[in-house]
Amino acid sequence: MTPFFLFLTKIADSVWGILCSSSVWLIFSFIIAGIVHEFVSPELLKKISVGSKSIKGIILTTLCGMLLPICSCGTASLGILMYYTGAYLGPALSFMTSTPMINPIALVLIYGLLGKKIAVVYLITGLTVPVIVGVLANSFAGKSLCIRECKSGSFGKLSDKSSSISEMGNGRDLIKPEPEDRPALAERILRGLRWSAGRYSLLISKYTVSGMLVAGIVLSIVPQSFIQAYLSEPESITPLGILVVAALMYVCAVVHIPFIAALIAAGAEPGLAVTFLMAGAATNIPELITIARTMGKRAALLYALPVTILAVAVGYITNIVLGHDFSAVPDYDVTKNTIANANMLIIDFPDWLQGICSVIILGLALLGSMKTISYERTKIKGVKNVD
Repeated sequence: MTPFFLFLTKIADSVWGILCSSSVWLIFSFIIAGIVHEFVSPELLKKISVGSKSIKGIILTTLCGMLLPICSCGTASLGILMYYTGAYLGPALSFMTSTPMINPIALVLIYGLLGKKIAVVYLITGLTVPVIVGVLANSFAGKSLCIRECKSGSFGKLSDKSSSISEMGNGRDLIKPEPEDRPALAERILRGLRWSAGRYSLLISKYTVSGMLVAGIVLSIVPQSFIQAYLSEPESITPLGILVVAALMYVCAVVHIPFIAALIAAGAEPGLAVTFLMAGAATNIPELITIARTMGKRAALLYALPVTILAVAVGYITNIVLGHDFSAVPDYDVTKNTIANANMLIIDFPDWLQGICSVIILGLALLGSMKTISYERTKIKGVKNVD
């Protein structure tokens, strides 16, 4: 085999691994998105403060997000749908920040593997950072990112009648008045699922798979020996350094907890655990690309920049506070019982299901890309005919 072919194979393996870890949750998020699209109105979001700049909406989506054990790509799909349905940018981003950053399973594992002190720090930061992100997003989003009213002055959802998937690039031109008809419950559910399967899933899959491809290229270019060499000296690792490592990895808050616990036990400072698990959410390449292409570059920046800065800051603060008193050797009985309890909560999807869902996501991404290309060609032909 030629070196170039080996390089392509390495990229394909990386992309497939990332896709398999996320595909089931992506399919699940598409199903939920269709139901939300059909039953949740902008008026409802405004009534519960999610569709306004109220701090109540940000706190509500933060609490809802932390209870969902969904991977970050699935969370992005639901957060983007929430935003298009009528939520302000702040609540949408606080939801997308809290879900991958902190959830009950991760908290249980951190308590068992890293101890009570880091678990308390992780819980506090996991609750406060999404709120800070939401407040900053609402303050600096700008009028173009505040989807509140359609041109007619009434609230509305994404149109089911748009002719092209590429029109859904940023969603701002897709806000239409709410339909007056209210068919039967089963029909509404089917209508929402048809919308998600025929429109929304194509958009999200296209950008998510593109992001996974970029992540696969990055993972293949960066020598693994470089990361291993840096991690081989735990005492010299800094929060800023572990941030770079998190950016080069597809970090899952649950799966990577044993990895970071091993580093801490080997002599790394305790703040690295919080920084790594927080920054992993903000430096997830597929999610960032999806947010940038569907919600705008400013939204992606308002999501990634505060989380990154706060993750590093909390890491250094944790090192100062816990550095001298922290014990890296966990209690065996507590660890054993905690891991057993966490395993009862973790949903472990079989390989065959992950494979099927991955193939479906790839098919949706391909179909979405083909529709975009077809639309662009039609638009170019139309311009030429006008000329």
